[in-house]
Amino acid sequence: MLTDNHGRTINYLRLAVTDRCNLRCFYCMPEEGIDWLSRRELMSYEEMLRACTVLVKMGIEKIRITGGEPFVRKDIMPFLRDLSQLPGLHTITLTTNGVLTAPLVPELKKLGIRSVNLSLDTLDRNRFFSITRRDELPAVLATMDQLLLHGIKVKLNAVVMDGKNTEDILPLAALTRDLPIDARFIEEMPFNGDSHQYTRLAWDHARILDTIRQAYPNIEKVADEPGATATHYQVPGHKGRIGIIAAYSRTFCGSCNRIRLTPQGVLRTCLYDNGVMNIKDLMRSGGSDAVLQAALLDALGRRAKDGWEAEKNRTNHEPLHESMATIGG
Repeated sequence: MLTDNHGRTINYLRLAVTDRCNLRCFYCMPEEGIDWLSRRELMSYEEMLRACTVLVKMGIEKIRITGGEPFVRKDIMPFLRDLSQLPGLHTITLTTNGVLTAPLVPELKKLGIRSVNLSLDTLDRNRFFSITRRDELPAVLATMDQLLLHGIKVKLNAVVMDGKNTEDILPLAALTRDLPIDARFIEEMPFNGDSHQYTRLAWDHARILDTIRQAYPNIEKVADEPGATATHYQVPGHKGRIGIIAAYSRTFCGSCNRIRLTPQGVLRTCLYDNGVMNIKDLMRSGGSDAVLQAALLDALGRRAKDGWEAEKNRTNHEPLHESMATIGG
């Protein structure tokens, strides 16, 4: 069992395999994109597999593959096949924008992928283009259909943004009536990849829930999985659930069971820190698995209590303006 200095069990790794993305969501990066990492700066698949092997031996049981958009990285499927064969790894999940994913769903099913987080901020094609700067809504909906057809759990992730898609909260929530999905609404975060000043949160978790409750006054709180970031609700008679993720308010930090590896191998023990060590550099300098384990244990022994402390402790107090693509979904 892997624990941090606050006694929290760490059994979940979010592994970002690339910083590149085929969408340009305005809340994640500027329209022209970001300065992409060179191939040399990225962890190779061999390095990622080694890092995962070490972490699984230490107690990681679940790995979520993120990006950027994971399916824009060449040869991702062979890597997923290798990862699925790691002894001791119980669960592999994915976060994707769905643009390239639909044709891959049958193979993902064969690999044992049981759950996929699908980013979808709106069901309106014009608003989708306005948010993502790409006309790809039909491809994303095709991916959702394929995932459901193959019996893979779908969690729709919608970032709630004032003046952009708040009218989509209820249409997305309504999907849970007939579909066995989780429609999850996420507070907007300041990881926008530019210098835009982030001053206040117009739509926090309480306001999101109040909006949903006005349409569904009989909505009920249901049980959350251990370590869940979402608070879950269900409308009686609906097949799916509704989740709200207080990503900016950070109400779930006390039970956080996850760590992150960025595409360049930087370990982040909290979404809001700016990296505590670089696993890729350790491996490339010849560090043994024992050296990696010792470094990881040391980092977890100095983990921030919550996202607010992690933000306060950021090196040089750098602002929170990285792109989520460089952090890992």
